[in-house]
Parts: sequence; structure tokens; C-alpha cells
Amino acid sequence: MNHSEEMPTGNTADVSEERDDKRQMPSSGRRSFLGLLLGAGAATVGAVLSLPLLRFVLHPIFNGKIPSSWKEVCDVEDLAKVTTPVRKLVKIEQRDGWRKLVTEKALYVCKDANGKLCAFSSVCPHLGCSVSWHDEKNNFVCPCHNGQFTAEGKLLAGPPPRGLDQLEIKVEGGMLMVHYQNFRQLIPNKEVIA
Repeated sequence: MNHSEEMPTGNTADVSEERDDKRQMPSSGRRSFLGLLLGAGAATVGAVLSLPLLRFVLHPIFNGKIPSSWKEVCDVEDLAKVTTPVRKLVKIEQRDGWRKLVTEKALYVCKDANGKLCAFSSVCPHLGCSVSWHDEKNNFVCPCHNGQFTAEGKLLAGPPPRGLDQLEIKVEGGMLMVHYQNFRQLIPNKEVIA
């Protein structure tokens, strides 16, 4: 048997190295492609997760103030014979992030010295307690610190820095409408807050 014919002559190590180089070339291309794919996926996930944070940070810039609207109080005919302040409730909608809150706020409707309708917030300008009308005293009384107000909302006694806050009203289609707002407490002048 002739061994020289069966066994290839030459550098067998060179041939195997060439085969290994050919195998490694595509392998490194796949690795870089998978690395690119992984990086793009991570960047996409990071961008998607940062959108709520961006929205939170930029929300005040784009949404500013929520416009306040006019709310129906009652039929004007129901108030024709009113001689003392009447407590009424209005539904107020507020947005808190993604929640929509609907609350009922109390106000008092009465007639001024000229017989025109007017409305007052039931929130005391001292510390925000709810005032109530007392027929026997013929005035509004705040139960927290005994603040007292006339039927026209003027301060009579107690620690509140100003009289009751008057609300804007109008009559539309026979209905009394009120522009309900909240006001800052503990200051002598009426200042609207959100």
C-alpha cells in the first residue's frame, strides 16, 4: 500500500485554518447584526417607557388652566319670593391627571338691597370651613372660628380677613347660571385659584 497516495501532502494546518476563517467571517457578521438588533430593541423600549415621563413633565405647558364653565343652579322663578339666602348645590367637574372628579359645591343665592339676585361661595375666606345661614341671627356663621357675615356677604365679626366671596351669575333661558370658582384663603383681597 502506498501511503503517499492516500494521504494528502502539503500543509493540512493551512487548509483547516482557511476553513475556520471562513466560518468565523459570517459568525462575526451575525453577532454584529444581533447586537444591532438588541440595541435597537432596547432603544425602542426606552423611548416607549420615557413617553409617560415626558408627558408628565410637559403637561403644565400644554394644558395650562382648565377653562371654568357656567353651571345651572336652579330656575329663576323658584327664587322669586326669596327673602333670605337659599343654599343650592352645583356639580363641578375637575381633572386630576387622568381622573375626572365630579363634586358638589354649596353656594348661597340671595337678593341684594336692590332686589337683584346674587350668589356667594359657602367657603369661609379664613380657613375654608363651610358657612351656614342662621335665620335666628339673620347672618352667615362659620362654625370653625365664629366668623359672621351679613346676608350681603360683608364681614361682621371674627377672624376672616374679608367678606364672603361673591360668584358671577347670569340668567339664561330662565335658569340661574353660576361661574363657580375657588378663592385663596387668609388674604384680604379675593384671588382666584384653580
